[in-house]
Amino acid sequence: MLNSVVKTLQVGLVQQSCTADLAANLAKSIAQIRIAAQQGAKLVVLQELHRGLYFCQQEMAEHFDLAETIPGPSTQVLGALAQELDIVIVASLFEKRAVGLHHNTAVVIECDGTIAGKYRKMHIPDDPGYYEKFYFTPGDLGFQPIQTSVGKLGILVCWDQWFPEAARLMAMAGAELLIYPTAIGWAPDEDADEKVRQRDAWVTVQRAHAIANGLPVISVNRVGHEADPAGGVGLDFWGSSFVTGPQGEFLFSASVDQEETKVVTVDLQRSEQVRRMWPYLRDRRIDHYGELIKIYRD
Repeated sequence: MLNSVVKTLQVGLVQQSCTADLAANLAKSIAQIRIAAQQGAKLVVLQELHRGLYFCQQEMAEHFDLAETIPGPSTQVLGALAQELDIVIVASLFEKRAVGLHHNTAVVIECDGTIAGKYRKMHIPDDPGYYEKFYFTPGDLGFQPIQTSVGKLGILVCWDQWFPEAARLMAMAGAELLIYPTAIGWAPDEDADEKVRQRDAWVTVQRAHAIANGLPVISVNRVGHEADPAGGVGLDFWGSSFVTGPQGEFLFSASVDQEETKVVTVDLQRSEQVRRMWPYLRDRRIDHYGELIKIYRD
């Protein structure tokens, strides 16, 4: 499973706020990627849909104008940057695949500027403030890790992070890291205790994926208040980007309300050590898991 060359990996996380100015958002991301690279990062992960505001708070057809092709303008710019800095970049884009066919897509750009692969978000939410089913077709590329010069990356996106099946399938396919670009937050008028419970659940479920699969987890969320275009209360994105090791141990945890760029050292060899002590894959009883392919056991 482990990359034969890379033993430890310097991972850069960019947690940022966004505005309606797409060019300014991208310029901010590029500036922070440069800072992470200067600090030694060889892999830099951006948050979900980092080019602009989280437009899924309402169903508005004009927002389809924000979509772009892959390859396209953003991958061209980020590809040149990756080649210049000799790093791998995980970016999250609103993909226009065809007229009337769009995806929420994470694209991995190799250090030579080429596209190493992409992952189309599989689980699409449809909840107040998160009306993603209006915009995104569920992914059709499956749960396949993407091979890069820094390792085999298991990329999943936001709502995917709540599903243990997604993490498990990435692990079973040989992923060395689980990576979650994310856009999640609170409604400002929610009860304070409920806010704490929501954030704690979000952190806990991802730490559990690290533990259950013996893999490091990198989760990068956006931060800041974004207004509801229809005049509602909007969303306060809770930041809290983090990195854990393969036993769920925190290697880094960001603030809930500040922009941050952080470079974290991840020991890729620990997965081998941990899986020897906790051989979950060995002891899986796949002969009795057939019911999992049902939506519910009536």
